[in-house]
Amino acid sequence: MVRTHKKIDLWTTVSFCLLALFILFLIYPLFGILRQAVIGSDGKLTGQQFVKFFSKQYYLDTIVNSFAVSIAVTVVTLLLGVPFSYFYSFYRLKGAKFLFIISVLCCMSAPFIGAYSWILLLGRNGIVTQVIEGVFKIKVGNIYGFRGILLVQALKLYPLVFIYMNGAFKNIDSTLMEASENMGCTGMRRFWKVVLQLSMPTALAASLIVFMRAFADFGTPLLIGEGYRTFPVEIYNQYLGETGQDHNFAAAISVIAVIVTAVVFLLQKWATGKYNFSMNALHPIEKKKPKGIAGFFIYLYCYLLIFIAFMPQIYIVYLSFRNCDQAIFKPGFSLGSYKLAMNKLLVRSIKNTMLLGGLSLAIIILVAILIAYLVVRRNNRLNNAIDTISMLPYIMPGSVIGIALIIAFGRKPLALTGTITIMVISLVIRRMPYTIRSATATLMQIPISIEEAAISLGASKIKTFFKVTVPMMTNGIVSGAILSFVSIITEMSSGIILYNNKTITLTMSAYVAIGRGNYGLACAFSAILTVLTTIILMAYLFISKNEDIRM
Repeated sequence: MVRTHKKIDLWTTVSFCLLALFILFLIYPLFGILRQAVIGSDGKLTGQQFVKFFSKQYYLDTIVNSFAVSIAVTVVTLLLGVPFSYFYSFYRLKGAKFLFIISVLCCMSAPFIGAYSWILLLGRNGIVTQVIEGVFKIKVGNIYGFRGILLVQALKLYPLVFIYMNGAFKNIDSTLMEASENMGCTGMRRFWKVVLQLSMPTALAASLIVFMRAFADFGTPLLIGEGYRTFPVEIYNQYLGETGQDHNFAAAISVIAVIVTAVVFLLQKWATGKYNFSMNALHPIEKKKPKGIAGFFIYLYCYLLIFIAFMPQIYIVYLSFRNCDQAIFKPGFSLGSYKLAMNKLLVRSIKNTMLLGGLSLAIIILVAILIAYLVVRRNNRLNNAIDTISMLPYIMPGSVIGIALIIAFGRKPLALTGTITIMVISLVIRRMPYTIRSATATLMQIPISIEEAAISLGASKIKTFFKVTVPMMTNGIVSGAILSFVSIITEMSSGIILYNNKTITLTMSAYVAIGRGNYGLACAFSAILTVLTTIILMAYLFISKNEDIRM
């Protein structure tokens, strides 16, 4: 009797390889955090660290504060972003492309640059503070604390709402608007009852993204929080704080952070399920020309909002050319800060930024293509599990990822701490979801009949994949990859846990300069990072040819 060996399917092998990689570099590190949180110094199971957190108001306040500021930021960004998106989508605005580009630049800048810029503008000795108090004799207070965090994060994150809602508004069919108008539903009533209800799933999705970004933000509350302590900052202080370190307690707080963000994510998914419908604009809404006093206020609102939001970046670039002696800016202009930057790791920072970005992006693109194909074309439980696991970092603070990797790979046999490798692993894990979602969405729109036609003409499945499927996915892959790359070069929350002098990036160089009080140097690093981000986003807009960015 002749035995026939069952041929191993290539894509099944790919699935198991991807699952093994995720287990090694994501699941295993997260279990390492859990183990460090529940295992005491005597090696026995204990809940002491969790008791410590929940029994002291000092620590409970951090989670309350994070929730308070994140909810407030979410509400404010909706109040700012939804009207902005409505005006952009329903009216023919002059300079619309400019409004779009500046808005995207606001939300894709390094997370702490806005906070640092607002300190220079509205801090105790900020230029705006001095002008208002000196000329108008009005006491404006200062940027620090809850109000400052809310201001900085809301102005940075409202473009996320704008971008998401812009896509939703474009999917509304004009016949629905006409029908509601015929029934006497017009103006604000139509906006609340029709437009907003039809775009509610997108509004909830945007709210989740804003909440997660605000909750996980590390740079803003670290720089301007002062007495207002938040969750991510407390994790950092417990793990790398100058006044004392408690790695087990930091691990316990990290576990709580993962649980909290997971619960918020599930609640959002439940709420979105209440609006389970889809839209397809067979008759797209025709934009109107803003007229009269209403048109004036529409323009005023849009341009004033982006001016205020982008003002910090403009001011940073301006200050980078001012004469500066450490923390004091002097009259006159020079390239002194840039010359100092050349002597202070500028070349190494740019090299590391591009090297880390390039290596991480190459891996992200490869893995994203494979996962997208497995999920769309070979949908099964294993591949759906891989897709779900790949999205976990999307809802976790970066500091948690950084600590998890140090715990997992801080000792032999895989001692990676302090190397380029661990930085690449962190960046791939953190920023992969952007490209995966973009590639998956693109592949879902490509008919499988095209691939079947190629196979029927004699092409192998592998050749069809590389010669037909991947080229057709190019636009989605490139769009997601560029967004991933921008996020990579501005990454801070995990980088601050993992970096050292050899692996320092532009973002970390700017942060270190701020910490040492060398503001001119910090402005130079930040300006270079802003210009680099601008170039990449301009490339995105040129390549993608569309305005519906998915982040």
